[in-house]
Amino acid sequence: MMRALRREKPDRLPVTIHQWQACHLEDYMGGVDALDAFKACGLDAAIQYFEAMGQFWIPNAEKYAVQSAEWRDEMVVVDDDPEHKVIHHTVVTPGGSLTYKTMANRKTTWITEYLIKRPEDVELIERYMPVARLNREAIAREYDRIGDAGILRGFVWGDQAGCWQHACCLMAEQDMIMAAIDTPDWVHRLLRALLERKLRFIEGSLDGAKFDIIETGGGAGSDTLISPAMHREFCQPYDREIHRALHSVGQLSTYHTCGGMMHILDLILGNGTDASETLPPPGVGGNITDPAKVRAVFGGRVAMIGGMDQFNILTLGNREQIRDEVFRLFEGFGKDGGYICAASDHFFETPVENLRAFAAAGAECVY
Repeated sequence: MMRALRREKPDRLPVTIHQWQACHLEDYMGGVDALDAFKACGLDAAIQYFEAMGQFWIPNAEKYAVQSAEWRDEMVVVDDDPEHKVIHHTVVTPGGSLTYKTMANRKTTWITEYLIKRPEDVELIERYMPVARLNREAIAREYDRIGDAGILRGFVWGDQAGCWQHACCLMAEQDMIMAAIDTPDWVHRLLRALLERKLRFIEGSLDGAKFDIIETGGGAGSDTLISPAMHREFCQPYDREIHRALHSVGQLSTYHTCGGMMHILDLILGNGTDASETLPPPGVGGNITDPAKVRAVFGGRVAMIGGMDQFNILTLGNREQIRDEVFRLFEGFGKDGGYICAASDHFFETPVENLRAFAAAGAECVY
């Protein structure tokens, strides 16, 4: 996997999934942890480290809310049903309060009321929003536990790793897009406030942390949501700063785009990332139909991760269909190396035998 991330040719095609969901581990894998599930299926392990990273979308995300004396997230659980959890949040700061609401099930958490409701709310973010700090010793223990079975992945702290993508978790995407058109200076002010905190997190927590790769970006920067011109103005400059900072502390980065990306390949290439994911096909909301066109841009310059349709093929397909798709992806993305074949994003009901067929097909793709 590390050879692929360094844009080299490993002995065979690495095959993995983006993340293992807790509900799938419980319902399909007998309750084992992610590392044992990877081993049981014959997949190369890509373990995500979530503690203190701040991602709002994971189940039970409230456990990882970052608190400080000047930013207290006071939570009222309206409904504690694991399949319909409702939490109302009030963020109390010395300068005033902000509110937001979330709902969740066993698969994910989503926002039903956004934190930013008025332009002046950005002042509280600038003045009081805290930055997480990671436990390097706990990371090192997890890294050592994984060993040669796979890699340990981290995030840049925040609801999403990229600045624009994080902002779209604080204010509804359509409102952010309109603000970018009507009041771009205000949007850049918000993005700079988030960037400053992300750079602080990188310097304070990722320098010396034993991760193999750090996830950046996020779906809200995809070209199926915003235009390439908007991505160029509101994503790329901030992504560049994040990747520069990661490299300065010795970390590799993978830029996450879980929607369309065919129209921003050059922008991703120019943001300084080491790898690009998730290479999604149309069946999962992306727009990659010809992997060779991506390889023509990225090949030898940016590693590639993803490509497998996790629903229509990996979940609903048979062994032959899965094998055929792995070979197609290997030929299109990976024949020159620098490619990890992976599910393009989360899955929840994929049969174990299909995951084993996925791993077996990858083992046939040798260099």
